[in-house]
Amino acid sequence: MSRWPELASHLANVNEVTEGSRVSIFITSPAVADAADAFVREVYRRGGLPQVQLTDETYDRHALDFASDDVLSAPGPMELVSMNWADVHVSFRGMVVPPDSIDERRLGLQRAGKGTVSTARWQNTRWTLVRVPSPEWAELIGVGYTDLMTEFFASTLADWPAHKRSLDELCAQLDATSVVRIQDSDTDLVLNCAGRTWVPFAGDANLPDGEIATAPREDGVDGGILFPGTFWFGGARITDLELEFERGVVTAASAREGSEFVSRILDTPGARTVGELGIGTNPAMTTLTGDLLLDEKILGTVHLALGRSYPQCGGLNESTIHWDIVKDLRGGGNLFADETPLIENGQVQPTLTREYSGG
Repeated sequence: MSRWPELASHLANVNEVTEGSRVSIFITSPAVADAADAFVREVYRRGGLPQVQLTDETYDRHALDFASDDVLSAPGPMELVSMNWADVHVSFRGMVVPPDSIDERRLGLQRAGKGTVSTARWQNTRWTLVRVPSPEWAELIGVGYTDLMTEFFASTLADWPAHKRSLDELCAQLDATSVVRIQDSDTDLVLNCAGRTWVPFAGDANLPDGEIATAPREDGVDGGILFPGTFWFGGARITDLELEFERGVVTAASAREGSEFVSRILDTPGARTVGELGIGTNPAMTTLTGDLLLDEKILGTVHLALGRSYPQCGGLNESTIHWDIVKDLRGGGNLFADETPLIENGQVQPTLTREYSGG
């Protein structure tokens, strides 16, 4: 039996879809058509007006092949109109296998244009992004598709009110934290979070979900961090990314693959500053997929986002970029909030373990 209607009902609830709601819907792959179909039905059932755009990643690749630099860097005009028209926006983003090679310079231009649309979404709508696994992605990472979808629904259809109550308690404890430290054999990074607010993410803005986050002080990040292994951002393959920070700013960056793309992203105004420090809290997510929207929710991981910060956390950094980068600490890493261990020698500590009932 399909579970997409359950997800559609949840999306309509958290985004307060009611009579007269204007709902913008993007689908990035035909593979998510069933999920979008269920949501369109639910919006109409509640008296809303859904409008669907096929923002297929295949078309983005055609643009990379043939469009001029000016066209690549411009935000999609119909996408911007959609964000300015809508009360609610939901994107169903299928996990499309990236090409073997890509022009990193041109991809950086394209991401800048998309960042403008993303900013309009943040500013103008109630929104949710849904990242949907695909058989092709499961094959890419060597995981069974059925297993991946089981994790997806377990980490998407959950008792979110109960999880949020538990995360609220954790955030209240962390609000008194001055310094967060991330350590392992290749990393020693200190983030000053004094005076900033921790907020929970529990089933509304991103699905799968389950994390807490804050905005470190803009001049308060120092040290180095290695993100080992391969992950993808906007179709670019990045392997063994290493960042060095001084007084909040990325001063050096290297990667075994994708270094030109990283440099292009960092050239975007505001992108050298950490806008978010996040901690995964979802125990139903266990498989590291290389996809940031999934991996950042895994209990035992921590992530940084370069660029735009969350105003509700007290962050001041502005950028069209918000690039989440995930570090898995389950192999022996440490995460400390002042002197309190949240993850120690790869083991999640009781302070971080939260009530969670997956679907």
